[in-house]
Amino acid sequence: MLTLTDNASTIVKTLVDQNLSSDDAGLRFSQEGPDSGGLTVTTAEQAVPGDAVVEQDGAKVYLDQTAAVALGDQVLDAAVDESGSVQFSLLPSAPQAV
Repeated sequence: MLTLTDNASTIVKTLVDQNLSSDDAGLRFSQEGPDSGGLTVTTAEQAVPGDAVVEQDGAKVYLDQTAAVALGDQVLDAAVDESGSVQFSLLPSAPQAV
């Protein structure tokens, strides 16, 4: 399942708090269209039925079925660039010791 870095958790919470006031609000990753390989990121009042829910350090991320598969074992990181834009990046998850 997708995990978030500390930076990503902080930025997700900040984006959601700036745009929505619901306790269930989060950031939602979904497929742009049936023929698109890209994902759209939007703020959402709540999860849509069928969404996978990732909650970490108070940040909520909702993944539609396509995003859940695509981001399955990844680590979401985020940063704010010089112009104030949020940049998300994906890192492979670290292998776990057995």
